[in-house]
Amino acid sequence: MVNYEAGRSASDLETVTGSVDGLGEAWPNPLRLGQDVRFVLVAIGGGAIRVAGQVASQHIRHLETVAINCDPSVQGHSEFDRRIYLGPDSGAEIDTGGSPVVGGVLARAAEPALERVFRGATFVILVGSLGGGAGSGAFPHVLDVACRNAEVVSAFVIKPFRCEGDRRALADRAIGRLQLVNSYVERHERGQARLTVLDNETLVHSTVSLTFAGVPRHWAKLLTDHIESSFVTPVESMIEAIQFTRAAEMVAHATAPEIPALEVVPPPPESPAELPPILPAAEAELTFEVDAEAQPPPAP
Repeated sequence: MVNYEAGRSASDLETVTGSVDGLGEAWPNPLRLGQDVRFVLVAIGGGAIRVAGQVASQHIRHLETVAINCDPSVQGHSEFDRRIYLGPDSGAEIDTGGSPVVGGVLARAAEPALERVFRGATFVILVGSLGGGAGSGAFPHVLDVACRNAEVVSAFVIKPFRCEGDRRALADRAIGRLQLVNSYVERHERGQARLTVLDNETLVHSTVSLTFAGVPRHWAKLLTDHIESSFVTPVESMIEAIQFTRAAEMVAHATAPEIPALEVVPPPPESPAELPPILPAAEAELTFEVDAEAQPPPAP
């Protein structure tokens, strides 16, 4: 994998979560993942759809998935939440002939539908397969709409093998055009957008032995780890911290209801006039009279 902007190789995908510091202050309370904070994965082109389809099958929490192609067969990819066919409403197949011009025309015509996909999105992960009409032609327009609507955009383009000749050369020209998308340039300068090239040719010299069918699985694993570690998990932790802080502030500023103090009223002192009079103790005189003539009773 090559980070095109940095011009260097990288073993891990670079994150852009640091560019959203402070977003939590503007989010409502309570925060709802999937509603107030939305994660959207969008694949453009057949090769990208094969990669993103394996990511979608992992059912990453809160992640919305969208597939976009110039081929009407895109409607059959049920693993995606939404599928957009860049073609006539009749469903008739349009052969782009590998022309990015045709793919670009179809993408511009479908811009209202693309606006609905990205409107209100917080984090967008774009995956495009370059070298064909859909990826090379439509991807710049999708990137433009995403950068105009989402808060953070992490874009990935898959570059063909060297043996694919013309397709690889077409991919190189498409990558150069991406640097001229104004909305992307503005987001990138604010640290809220980044472009990473996933070069298939680097896998040829990799120590990991991969079959041709294993290439999509390789990139899908890389993207799954990126989405989890760079977006979903950090945002979950951020929201948990925000909610904890807000709850602590509510407790700190909460006042207990005032309980009125009980007024103890002592009884009025009793008036001396109401007390019973204290009588002097009477002197009693006891007298006993003895009858002298009385005889004791005879003994039995």
